[in-house]
Amino acid sequence: MNGAFQIGAIGLEAQQRALDTIASNISNVNTPGFRRSDVRFSELMVNQADPGAVRADLGGSLATSAGVRSEPYLLLNEQGRLETTGRTMDLAIEGRGFIELMGPDGQTLLWRGGTLAIGEDGQLGTAAGGVPLKAAITVPADAAAVEIGADGIVRARMGSDERVEIGQIRLVRVDDPSQVERLDGGFYRVADSASLADAQPGEDGLGRLVQGAIERSTVELTTEMVQMMLVQRAYAANAQIVQAADQLMALANGLRR
Repeated sequence: MNGAFQIGAIGLEAQQRALDTIASNISNVNTPGFRRSDVRFSELMVNQADPGAVRADLGGSLATSAGVRSEPYLLLNEQGRLETTGRTMDLAIEGRGFIELMGPDGQTLLWRGGTLAIGEDGQLGTAAGGVPLKAAITVPADAAAVEIGADGIVRARMGSDERVEIGQIRLVRVDDPSQVERLDGGFYRVADSASLADAQPGEDGLGRLVQGAIERSTVELTTEMVQMMLVQRAYAANAQIVQAADQLMALANGLRR
C-alpha cells in the first residue's frame, strides 16, 4: 500500500515541475529573446539489494525502477520571430549564437540581443541593466549614430557623415544547453567548465546581426496551453492514485478492528 503512495507522490512532483516550467514559458511570452524550456522525463533505475535477484548472465543484480526525474531543458537553438523596429539601437541575431557581455566581477554573460545603450563612459552595452559588451566598444562622444553591420562591424557616424570603425561584435556558440543558466532580463550565465566557440557573425554556423530589429520570444502560447492541459490531466491521474490508496488503506484499517 505504501508503494502506491510513493508512486503517486513521485508522479505529482514530476508533473508539478512540468507545470512550473510551462508557467515560466507563458509568463515570458512577450519577453524579447526569451528561449523556452521543455521538460524531459527520465526513469531512475537502481540495483536490487536482494541477493536472490542476481542474474548470472548480467554478472550483477537486476535493475529496478526507483522513480521518475523531470528536468527543464533549455531550447537554445530555436529561432524567434524577428520584428523590425527601425530603431538603430535595437539589435537581433538571426540564427545561432549569443553576444558576450561583461557581467559583474568579470563574469561572462550571454545575450540574444535587444536594445543597446551608450554608458556614461562611452561603452556600448545593454539598455536593461547597463551591462557592457565584452568587445569593449567605445562610442565617440561626438558620434551622431552607431551603425552595426551583419558581420558585427560597428561604425560611428560622425557629424560630417564620416564613418569610423570602432570595433566588432563577435558571436559565441554553446553546444551543451545544460551548461547554461537563464537569468532575469534576457541574460544567460554559463558554467565555468563550459566551452564557448566564438567566431565572426555569419561564419562557423553562427547567425548574423540585424540592426533595427528585435527577436521575439520562442514561446507559442497555443502550444504551451495544450501542453499545460496534458500535464494537468497527468497530475490529476496521479492524485487519483493517492486517493485510491488512501481509500484502500482506510478499508484495511477498518477490517483490522
